[in-house]
Amino acid sequence: MEYPRQITAIQAAAVLISSIIGVGVLPLPLFAVRAANTGATLVTILAILLASFGLWLITKLGMRFPTLSFGEYSEVILGKWLAVIGTVLVILFFAILTSLAAREFGEVVITAVLKKTPLEVTVIVMLLLATLSARSDITTFTYLHHFYLPIIVFPAILIVALSLKNAQVVSILPIWGNNPPSMAQGVLVVAALFQASFVYTMVIPAMRNPKRAMRASFWGMFIAGGLYLSIVIASVGVFGSEETSNLLWPTLELAKTTTLPGNILERLDAAFLAVWVTAVFTTLFSTYYFTIHTFSKLIRLRDHKVLSLFVLPFLFAAAMYPENITHMYEIITAVGRMGLLVTIAYPMLLLIVAFIRRKKG
Repeated sequence: MEYPRQITAIQAAAVLISSIIGVGVLPLPLFAVRAANTGATLVTILAILLASFGLWLITKLGMRFPTLSFGEYSEVILGKWLAVIGTVLVILFFAILTSLAAREFGEVVITAVLKKTPLEVTVIVMLLLATLSARSDITTFTYLHHFYLPIIVFPAILIVALSLKNAQVVSILPIWGNNPPSMAQGVLVVAALFQASFVYTMVIPAMRNPKRAMRASFWGMFIAGGLYLSIVIASVGVFGSEETSNLLWPTLELAKTTTLPGNILERLDAAFLAVWVTAVFTTLFSTYYFTIHTFSKLIRLRDHKVLSLFVLPFLFAAAMYPENITHMYEIITAVGRMGLLVTIAYPMLLLIVAFIRRKKG
């Protein structure tokens, strides 16, 4: 299928950054600290490397088949029926990822901001917003990400930079942790927070120059990964590993302790939440769009718009399944770890088979 080649390398990188930076920003330091206490920084670095490897795999596949979507070149490599099974698993995973992100957004909102608002209302509002936005084409999808990128990145960098003045280096030492309980498991959990980068598979076919896809993916992961790493360093540096492990959303607490020079604003948590809501929308928008876009390609629809409202009830039902916050995060960590088989192991299999069978676009 021919795509409109209108997306530049900068816009492709913007899609990656705003897709990765999302709802996982709040519990990120908690996941890293629980896995390796003071070794949270090392866990995050290893997770970024693992996520970068997964992104490299899908970028190589996209450059090898520059005119085909993920499902289409899967059929070329593996054959129709094996590829259909793999693509269905990918679609189901991203549908679950979308619903869990919406639920996590709802939990944060009713806990920190709108305490008397029903959970169902906050979840359905965000899902409806993603549903309506997902009816656009791939070019508009990219423009939206490009537009929101500065709103997400620059305030986040400012908050992290201001909070670092309260950090102590001794709090993040030793960097390998004190007898870390589950470092390998923590690497997988943190790496799962980068899985929205898989939407890059539908961006590459629409790029003006797919040969620049690798450069765009490097800068996208470098900026998003750098921001995630700095958040972990700032949180552990300010609170220490013991205190961070007792906080539900350490990044939000970090924003509460940060002030602008001259005490213009004594707390930045309100401003941070506004930025975070935008980041959640772009991530949810990406995973929702990818789900219906890939599904439409699988069943050979000419347009994915008809599916946007069709999948909404299923996503809302899945979002309401967790009983509480604890149960929700148990599901998120389990689904995230298993999802690495879909977002890293499966593309690696495709690339190896493509090389062996000498398949190219």
